[in-house]
Amino acid sequence: MPDALEKFLIGELTTSVHPDVVAFADALASACPQTPLGVLFYGSVLRTEDFEGILDFYIVTEDAGGFTGGLVSRTGNLLLPPNVRYAEFKTGQRTLRAKIAVLSRQQFEERTTLGTLDTTLWARFCQPVRLIWVRDEKAADTLLDLIARCVTTASCWAALLGAPRMTAIEYWQSLFSRTYASELRVEKKGRGQSLISGQENRFAAMLPLGWARAHLRYSATGNALEPVLSLGARKRAARRWKLVAQTGKSRNVVRLIKAAFTFENGASYLAWKIQRHTGLDLNLSEAEQKHPLLFLPVLLRRMQRLRKQAQS
Repeated sequence: MPDALEKFLIGELTTSVHPDVVAFADALASACPQTPLGVLFYGSVLRTEDFEGILDFYIVTEDAGGFTGGLVSRTGNLLLPPNVRYAEFKTGQRTLRAKIAVLSRQQFEERTTLGTLDTTLWARFCQPVRLIWVRDEKAADTLLDLIARCVTTASCWAALLGAPRMTAIEYWQSLFSRTYASELRVEKKGRGQSLISGQENRFAAMLPLGWARAHLRYSATGNALEPVLSLGARKRAARRWKLVAQTGKSRNVVRLIKAAFTFENGASYLAWKIQRHTGLDLNLSEAEQKHPLLFLPVLLRRMQRLRKQAQS
């Protein structure tokens, strides 16, 4: 029997999205080495429905047998998940573009607890998400539990790191400012607060549901919430978060280095980003798409030449 948080999330996970996005997910699932548990859709395009942007998908596999790529790529996904790749999907007159992360169920579980030093998963999947492709009913239950774990962990950290008494939105704002600060992110300052904009009712309703799932008691006076936490618990949490913050940026630097060798179709992704933001079309050859590091000096010279031509 689903608890209150899971019932809340079922409604969110099963909210319909554009059929083209569903078709994209179906194509990705069909191309996997083994049938995955499901495909999750989250991120800025979900919030804005601006399909000119990059969609964010997570493919959750049963185990490492569902990983794609060669030996280096699969090993990288075992040691420092998730691997990320870029793909395009043409439907009618539209081309959808997506970053696709892949990780196993066990990897997901390990990164959704209060004990993990890695904020990557739980900080993202306490945000709005859709389950747009799922293998079967059992897989749906597994993914629902994983998302509920993310929300529960995020809710607990919000209570542990926030002031003793705040509104629900203030707890979330405080938490997201900390998670962004603990990672190597390129977003502007205040990005954490913008994640909540337009979703205030959703986050306000979800916080006490997360606390209830964690058996964390609280009192409410008007809009102000006061979780029941000892001073010792808050001090232990502060020490633990200091370690999270100290290791977060270095972990993401290592991920970026890994991505240079494991980001499938990364050159095509960067070329599209450059064209969108500057108007410069690098017109990559097949060899340049497959071996971007080898051709990096050539690509840099080409971009400089195109920029000069555009300015002349």
